[in-house]
Amino acid sequence: MSDLCVPKAMADTTEINKPFSPEETRRIVHHLQQPAVFLNMTCDWPVLHWTAEHLSSCLGDRLIRFRLGRKEKTKAPAPLFETQCSYVEASVAQFLSWTQGQSGTDVGPFSEYSYSEYWAYADYKYIAMMFQDQPFMFEHVKWSEFGFEGRNGRESTLWIGTEGANTPCHLDSYGCNLVLQVQGRKRWHLFPPEDTAKLYPTRIPYEESSVFSQVAVLHPDLRRFPAFHGASEHIVTLQPGQVLYVPRHWWHYVESVDPITVSVNSWIELEVDDIARVGEAVTKTVVCAIKSARSDDNTDNWLNPTEEEVTSHNDNMQYLNLAVRAWAQKQRSSCHSKLSPELRDTCRVKRDSGGQIKKNSDRVRNCAPFSIPYGPHLISVRCQEELRRTTPEDVEVNSSSNGAVRSQEDCAVSSDPAQTTRFAAAVRLDQRTRGRNAGSTRCRECDCADGTSKNLSEDYKASTHTTITTNDLLDCLVHPDIITRVTELLLEKLLVRSPAPAAVDVPVGKMLNPRYPR
Repeated sequence: MSDLCVPKAMADTTEINKPFSPEETRRIVHHLQQPAVFLNMTCDWPVLHWTAEHLSSCLGDRLIRFRLGRKEKTKAPAPLFETQCSYVEASVAQFLSWTQGQSGTDVGPFSEYSYSEYWAYADYKYIAMMFQDQPFMFEHVKWSEFGFEGRNGRESTLWIGTEGANTPCHLDSYGCNLVLQVQGRKRWHLFPPEDTAKLYPTRIPYEESSVFSQVAVLHPDLRRFPAFHGASEHIVTLQPGQVLYVPRHWWHYVESVDPITVSVNSWIELEVDDIARVGEAVTKTVVCAIKSARSDDNTDNWLNPTEEEVTSHNDNMQYLNLAVRAWAQKQRSSCHSKLSPELRDTCRVKRDSGGQIKKNSDRVRNCAPFSIPYGPHLISVRCQEELRRTTPEDVEVNSSSNGAVRSQEDCAVSSDPAQTTRFAAAVRLDQRTRGRNAGSTRCRECDCADGTSKNLSEDYKASTHTTITTNDLLDCLVHPDIITRVTELLLEKLLVRSPAPAAVDVPVGKMLNPRYPR
């Protein structure tokens, strides 16, 4: 094992004052209803030394899987799903040599792909598996400082990419998400759960726990997806040392904007995940049953590469029953005799035009007052429509600042309040700039002021000659709203049949997010 894997900073035991204690941070996360960026919380985390070069020295010749996509397809009016990408097994050292264009160096399988034409992404890499022989590295990630005691790199995922590497727009069915940017910058495009219909959800390609959007959010085809024009887009560029909180069921498209990017994330489990697992089991059963049937139009590559194989109907039904029993057991242990209110409240909160949650009088009465401490250490990722209505004069920012963190030292907690305020302002300025650019692009692509097409009548005429495909049918059958209702009916049926179900031994591994090893 190389001594290079142990960051020198670990020898420094100097205590750094953080803006929020673990208890305060967890309470903030609990109350946040929209994305937010935490600043100055990770300055002493050893994981900030996990640059691609450092990881290369730690992993040596170990091969990991990289996903490659053509850069030109990023500008296409259709998403580039993982089923459409190429894949190679290579070391991080070979990856770095490829990005640096060094002649005569070992680039391994990357030799078949031109760096000028392709981006590469080592995504969803489980730290627990990558460093199973170096478990001390788990401690380099300190999610416990966000109030999640005992959570570290073992429950985290690593991402290494080049400029242009991206994750298709999707929402995660389970939990919420904490994302730490380590090297380079990533730009996040986020949309609230209420915009689900405007994102045109699909389960093809199929992956448990991920609902994909049919819209290419950077270059949307508004003739095919006109409702996307009204989506409430939130954009933020995440800098090294910053942590982004992504609430439950928020849609997100993520792209790397620097030559090399490294980030670490952790999905945080939520109580409502028990219900979501039932819905995912229903979805899997329906998708596998229909896509496994032979038909003329059922020849597409519909299973995402993250899924190991197509499971049988018997296996899917067993999984569904396990999920239902796990929920029932949780209800029983909680002494609930009827459906939890969380079941019917899922994804039905309402927001104003600025993306803020509209207050529910019942919830307000039942909850202790809490004000989110936005400021230099916590920045709300605001709706772009709201930012477009705000003039640049509303933000005071040093003209030499562009919001980028130039080195790991830049994320250190400053004793100068003015410095942290300028840094926070730079984040807001980045959001405004991105918002104005996104707004101008979308307006140019939209034919009419209300987002409808001038050729709407022609579109209706053309639709009379359109053939409904198997995937069209699936998009309706497993639409999130439909699955939510089916889940409600199933659980209601269970309660009628067995109001007090016996305890069952449910294998926890079967109920984990498939992004983690099972």
